[in-house]
Formats: sequence, C-alpha cells, structure tokens
Amino acid sequence: MVRLAAFELEVDEAAYLRDELNSQLKSIRELEAIEVDEVIPITSHGVPYTEAISLPLREDEIEPCEEADDILKQAPEVDDRYIVSPDIPHEELE
Repeated sequence: MVRLAAFELEVDEAAYLRDELNSQLKSIRELEAIEVDEVIPITSHGVPYTEAISLPLREDEIEPCEEADDILKQAPEVDDRYIVSPDIPHEELE
C-alpha cells in the first residue's frame, strides 16, 4: 500500500503503519463475522428513514473543472480522461 500511495517512510514509520493497518483489517474481519439475523433498517442518528421522514434530495449540478487537465497530468495512470486507481487487496501486509 505504501508503494501504491508513493509515501516515503522510514523503516520504523512503515512498520508502525503496517501494524496499524493490520489492526484495522482485523477489526473489520471481526465485524464481518458478526451474524445478523434480520435486515437492519437504514437510520440517521437513530431516526428511521420513511417516506414521511427522509432527507431531501438535491438536484445534481454539473460544474466544469477548469483545472481538469492539470489534475490529470499529476495522475500516475489515466484512461480516456479517467484516473485509474489500483485495486488494493484486503489482506494483511508483510
């Protein structure tokens, strides 16, 4: 992951980051292992969404980005003006 993000880290910083990320992955695995018998409804701050109580939708507004070419120039890989991001595996780091 460090190579993918192009971080320059000292050996001890890389070891610390690896341990932290592995700890987070372990926590995610523990949460995924929890069996849920029923479908839990989506809520916002404990208030269930219903037709009567729901967040107001907003219209999508397309705004051109004047710096798009500058942003694309900085990307390591571009395909048809889209930034290509690497697939990051969800496994422990060595």
